[in-house]
Amino acid sequence: MPSRKALARRLILPVLLLFAAVAAATWWAERNAAQAEAANDGVPQELAATDQDIKVYKTPWCGCCTDWVEYLEREGFTTDVVDVDQGELNDIKQQVGLRQELASCHTAFIDGYVIEGHVPAEDIRTLLEQRPDGVRGIAVPGMPIGSPGMEQGDRRDPYHVVAFDADGNAAIFSSHNQ
Repeated sequence: MPSRKALARRLILPVLLLFAAVAAATWWAERNAAQAEAANDGVPQELAATDQDIKVYKTPWCGCCTDWVEYLEREGFTTDVVDVDQGELNDIKQQVGLRQELASCHTAFIDGYVIEGHVPAEDIRTLLEQRPDGVRGIAVPGMPIGSPGMEQGDRRDPYHVVAFDADGNAAIFSSHNQ
């Protein structure tokens, strides 16, 4: 039978490895929680959606909003649609600090980000992959012809997807149909 001293020496490495694994797992969980909290900054919890779902607030009579939702579903997104009246929709836009010049006909949320208007799926994916510092969301202001949900034959008007922050600053995130 090994002595206590020999047994203790044999157990030191496995115990140290166990403590290191627990510490690494704790650090990883805290890091992910901090990133999720930062991403959700400024988005009221009741409006939020997960990184897998996109929660869309729209008026019930808007056909192009419905077309955009169907487009997102074809692109592999899971949608949760909430029909609200125009006053409620305007309140939601105001709650998340969306400037009027960036507004469109529907407002959506995914993984703590605001998605305003007819934003292409590829830009939503890019936002979720890159997670640019300080960006609260992306928007397609107005309702440009040729953007997803606004298709009208072969017409494709040029438009920009705009990234915006909590302070109201905005910059071009991507350009389409240039």
